[in-house]
Amino acid sequence: MKTTQKQWIESAGWRSISSNGISEKAQVVFLFGERKILNDKNRLDEVRRYYPTAHIIGCSTAGEIVGPYVYDNSMTATAVFFEDTPLMFSQASVANMTDAYEAGRQLAEGLKHDGLVHVFVLSDGLNVNGSALAKGLRSRLPDGVSVTGGLAGDQGRFEETLVVLDENCGKQTIAAIGLYGNAVKIGYGSKGGWDSFGPDRLVTRSKANVLYEFDNQPAIELYKTYLGEQAAGLPATGMLFPLSLSLEGKDERLVRTILAVNEKEGSMTFAGDIPEGCYARLMKANMERLADGAAESAKDSKKTGSANPDLAILISCVGRKLVLRQRTDEEVENVQNVLGKQAALTGFYSYGEICPVDPHDKKAELHNQTMTITTFCEE
Repeated sequence: MKTTQKQWIESAGWRSISSNGISEKAQVVFLFGERKILNDKNRLDEVRRYYPTAHIIGCSTAGEIVGPYVYDNSMTATAVFFEDTPLMFSQASVANMTDAYEAGRQLAEGLKHDGLVHVFVLSDGLNVNGSALAKGLRSRLPDGVSVTGGLAGDQGRFEETLVVLDENCGKQTIAAIGLYGNAVKIGYGSKGGWDSFGPDRLVTRSKANVLYEFDNQPAIELYKTYLGEQAAGLPATGMLFPLSLSLEGKDERLVRTILAVNEKEGSMTFAGDIPEGCYARLMKANMERLADGAAESAKDSKKTGSANPDLAILISCVGRKLVLRQRTDEEVENVQNVLGKQAALTGFYSYGEICPVDPHDKKAELHNQTMTITTFCEE
């Protein structure tokens, strides 16, 4: 397995980050970029010329990761040559949030199951219920197939997100890549680092990923109380106070962040389900624990995959970026320190992350406010 990386920035155009002489034989390019750059046909045509035999899969971002650095308003292309790992691609589209479960089923059915070991998925970040997408994938994939990935971003604008698969670059799209055979070793980990505060609050009114009430009181008013003057910046400022959910039958709590606010309905739409009857607790940032959480995620990925991976795709929530600000490089550097300099790093800041909660059962769930890492190595 070999990788090569290029980056495009407006002031300098394309620059080569690494080259292993695989441009003519790479099978896949992971492409992550700012929405307007990704949507520029000229940039995509250039990527196709650089890697003429490769499939392209990627998405828009809230920040791009390449090596131990974080960028804005750039695009990163990471081309990969697998020596002994067959690949297959699948795509689905959604009209609205309610289509996510069926889209997940379609993605899974679009991949051959014989020999399938892992699915990496990239989804529209604003029109997809990530929880339902993960459930749909799980319903049709064979037992033992792990799933990781994330929801596309759009900086802090929350206007439109894009997903790319080969010639198609558009919104309301989900793309997946299936990896096959025993040669490839996939590792993954997902950790947060946020601190819970305040009491557990009962979710008394919700529908799928739309929240209306805590303890029979408007949930949006609670958020506004904690945000104060920053409430005018919703939904972006709501990322400063994600929700920690306690779900029946699960030891670990899941985290949810806001995607949209409807003042008229008094509702908040989250990236994943907020089930009625569950308990939720507000969370706030802890700078040191956020950076430490990235390192813990990297350590978990080494336990489930290779101790010396060749490639790591980092998907970190935009909420972490809003909090860390100039310290975003720190969490990426922590990952590099754990995985080693032989690992090529790429990735993006997202509107949600997909990864198993428990690496032993491999059942994917939607996460928010985590650093989720997927590593690749052939042995």
